[in-house]
Amino acid sequence: MSLTSARQEATGLPDAPSTVLSDLGIHDATLHLQPGVSELYEAALRRGEGHLAAGGPLAVRTNKTGRSPKDRFIVEDDLTRDTVWWGGFNTPISPVVFDRLLDKMTAYANAGAGSADRRELFVQNLFAGTDPAHRLGVRFVQEMAYHSLFVRNMFVRPTETELAEFTPDWTVLNLPSFRADPATDGVRSDTFILVNFSRKMVLIGGTEYAGENKKAIFGVLNFLLPERGVMPMHCSANVGADIDGKGGDVALFFGLSGTGKTTLSADPTRALIGDDEHGWTEDGVFNFEGGCYAKVIGLNAEAEPDIYRTTHTFGTVLENVVLGKGGTPDLNDGSLTENTRSAYPIEQIGNIVEAGRAGHPRNIVFLTADAYGVLPPISRLTPEQTMYFFLSGFTAKIPGTEDGITEPQPTFSTCFGAPFMPRHPGEYARLLAQKVQASGARVWLVNTGWTGGMYGQGKRMSIRHTRAMLNAALSGELDGMTFEREPHFGLEIPAQVPGVPEGVLNPRHAWADADAYDQVARKLARMFRENFKRFESGVDAGVTASMPDPDAQN
Repeated sequence: MSLTSARQEATGLPDAPSTVLSDLGIHDATLHLQPGVSELYEAALRRGEGHLAAGGPLAVRTNKTGRSPKDRFIVEDDLTRDTVWWGGFNTPISPVVFDRLLDKMTAYANAGAGSADRRELFVQNLFAGTDPAHRLGVRFVQEMAYHSLFVRNMFVRPTETELAEFTPDWTVLNLPSFRADPATDGVRSDTFILVNFSRKMVLIGGTEYAGENKKAIFGVLNFLLPERGVMPMHCSANVGADIDGKGGDVALFFGLSGTGKTTLSADPTRALIGDDEHGWTEDGVFNFEGGCYAKVIGLNAEAEPDIYRTTHTFGTVLENVVLGKGGTPDLNDGSLTENTRSAYPIEQIGNIVEAGRAGHPRNIVFLTADAYGVLPPISRLTPEQTMYFFLSGFTAKIPGTEDGITEPQPTFSTCFGAPFMPRHPGEYARLLAQKVQASGARVWLVNTGWTGGMYGQGKRMSIRHTRAMLNAALSGELDGMTFEREPHFGLEIPAQVPGVPEGVLNPRHAWADADAYDQVARKLARMFRENFKRFESGVDAGVTASMPDPDAQN
């Protein structure tokens, strides 16, 4: 029995490939339908897509080592013309361009019919979302076995009963070896990610970076869910003990790459709901995913034991991680990219919420890695500041992460996920404000970046201190503490936190030169104000009044 037939028998998928992919016009490819982990390992190794690393992970290298946000387009039509916030990361493209590229990809997939060069495609039917009321059925049709393993890890795998009845809501066609011609195809480069909300399809070509599969569907959910009153969020989530019979102490962690979102949510004393993408309904929080996609450069076995363990486990995909002697992953080697990744099923993290759902959050944490050393390690936000910092979405890039960066560079990614937010940021901010008010959740700003000086002068915040501050905030221990107001950003800083030196809590006190701190704080405050000009006309006066004051005096 062939591999395809075996999987058809096991999953209930139809025998005829033309039935499976009739909507795409693909009829002459060899299909692997709903392949499992071992089969995908076998195919990936046979096709030369990767190597077996020590401990069992599949290690792969990609032609692109990160997402290509400038090559992502949304089809502009009657459905999206007045609902998408065009500009920035949301670039319009015509239905004609989409259809033409789909036809070319279909012809490419059908090439080699009847010969030994017949193209192989891997098909996975999966769910995006653990909440049955709001999940999306997605059919991934992919050229690379490693991509099929990636999405199998990252999305929610249907039960046998669900699979037998599966009908896709959306289809993703991903052919990395197919490259567009910018001169004739109407796109920017030979790489493209095209999203068509009317046809409920995503086309991806020219890039082997697996994260495009995940983020494309995240963007789809970010467009669809607000219409249902569901807040889509680029955040991790965990839950503590059920201390009052209301479903436990849920916490959300918003943050851009490198701020500690995955690390801090993987707390051995709290159960992980998910590490990256969630929805907030009238009933609580649910995970969009069935796996984790952790950045692993410099991963520390002592500080992050659960995530570290996944980098030596069968079933994990290691993306652009250098292998040392004997195939051992060298997590400190960033010679290929600083953006090394581990993609694994969430079950590999021992302490999880198996249902992927929990109640309403009691605490919300905005994470920032401030390389200027200005923002406090922890501060409490007012409702107005919550909207302000959510819309700002601040972190900072440090020298060495990208070519040309020689000093800290501010990054303002609205809603902590601008590349994935098709609607106007104000829609997400208002929805979050409504959820926060209804739930009574406390909101905290936590700086995991630098203290005692900016990058190159100060030092990175101790993860031990950060965990102590988070524990105090999530447990309610900070509620009775005295707070002092920081003048430049108007932030409320706790006067003391158990287990944290008082000199760390106020960033001005942590600098050896207070005047130098004030100078850098004023500079950062001006950057915040300049960035927020694009939102001022669409927010309440109270939010505008909460903006930083570069001229404030200590």
